[in-house]
Amino acid sequence: MTVHHLNQLLLVCSLVLLIAVAAVRISSRSGLPSLLVYLGIGVAMGQDGVGDIHFDNAELTQVIGYAALVVILAEGGLGTKWKEVKPVLPAATALALAGVAVSVGVTASAAHYLIGLEWRQALIIGAVVSSTDAAAVFSVLRKIPLPARVTGTLEAESGFNDAPVVILVVSLSTAGPAEHWYVLLGVILLELAIGAAIGLAVGWLGSWGLRHVALPASGLYPIAVMAIAVVAYAAGALAHGSGFLAVYLAAMVMGNARLPHWPATRGFADGLGWMAQIGMFVLLGLLVTPHELGDDIVPALAIGLVLTMVARPLSVVLCLSPFRVPWQEQALMSWAGLRGAVPIILATIPMVEGVDASRRIFNIVFILVVVYTLVQGPTLPWLGRKLHLGDGSEAADLGIESAPLERLRGHLLSVAIPGESKMHGVEVAELRLPHGAAVTFIVRAGESFVPLPTTILQRGDELLVVATDPVRDATESRLRAVGRGGKLAGWLGTDGASR
Repeated sequence: MTVHHLNQLLLVCSLVLLIAVAAVRISSRSGLPSLLVYLGIGVAMGQDGVGDIHFDNAELTQVIGYAALVVILAEGGLGTKWKEVKPVLPAATALALAGVAVSVGVTASAAHYLIGLEWRQALIIGAVVSSTDAAAVFSVLRKIPLPARVTGTLEAESGFNDAPVVILVVSLSTAGPAEHWYVLLGVILLELAIGAAIGLAVGWLGSWGLRHVALPASGLYPIAVMAIAVVAYAAGALAHGSGFLAVYLAAMVMGNARLPHWPATRGFADGLGWMAQIGMFVLLGLLVTPHELGDDIVPALAIGLVLTMVARPLSVVLCLSPFRVPWQEQALMSWAGLRGAVPIILATIPMVEGVDASRRIFNIVFILVVVYTLVQGPTLPWLGRKLHLGDGSEAADLGIESAPLERLRGHLLSVAIPGESKMHGVEVAELRLPHGAAVTFIVRAGESFVPLPTTILQRGDELLVVATDPVRDATESRLRAVGRGGKLAGWLGTDGASR
């Protein structure tokens, strides 16, 4: 490749990226998951589009898709709040395991009896589309004011269910006789257990290291966090465990550990996640050959209808009824089983393994994902309002960034007070910070000043709080508690649990 060709390639990639970033505005205003916009860009660039780019390398697409999924799961794990996931962890686990099994069985039966696919092909389709997509769920649900139990269950489910589905699809696509179901179940549980153990261990060790070792530049913290998440995936995969579960759990542990320079880390991870989504979806769009999709539209719609209206609701009812989840929340979670790029990536596995009719499987999955995401994504906010599940009453959590002052044996906390915070109207003295911590500076409406004990805090204020090493955690905990419960937080029982 010459320098001229490289310059042309960089120009094309930059233009595509700028178009994709601009498309985020369209998706956010319309309520559509961004994957549809990016897939459309890829299709438009493909061999039946204006770009006329011929691309049919399923193996390369799978490799890049796996790498992008690692980044997306890491970003999702970093943004998952443990206080929301902890109460619903059993329910989310049931959906990610038993729910997937129910969905696979029902959808595969529909593909076999309605469409006439062989059982192996039908089971592959059932497994591929049974996974809710983390990127689609994260991008849509975090814009909707739903109860914490609903968002926590759906986010944890989407983070957990990729792992068993990947194992199942690989097992069904591998050449040779199919294993007995109980052997396959044992393999899945073993790989999940290994991945979970490695993910939790790597996440804890990484958090401990980042909190006790001051890096020379604040920009290194986001890079270190993402590197640790990738290490968790690699270690899990090399140990014959689930690397996807490992990276999600490691990121979730770090995301709830009050790491230094946390807002910068979240911003970096969020940007990297967007880049991964854009690249992955555009590449998947390039892999599609639109003129070959016509014969598979009706089968895809039929399978998708069974998946959306029968398999998903049945799995939700069976898995969540024992936990006494209200029917309104079950209805919303049945409709919120969004599919995205993950099923399309998984559909490349049988193509790489040379399974019969694998191209047809890919086409059916692609059509199903696009059509039903187009239907489900924009209607989720409407359904939430109809079911009276909108929840805007909770006070927003504080944005607290910690910068370690290594030589001074202390920390400088930057605290942003959001509009819904109950810290509004509280005097500085009423914060009752631990000895060794003090509010030293306030920025308000573009002006800065040193506060008095009687200074009243207001929404939109940015505070600089200095805390010594021994009281750093207690200081942040107290600030979060006041942000949730006001100046009487200690007596009202409001705690300062982490993100």
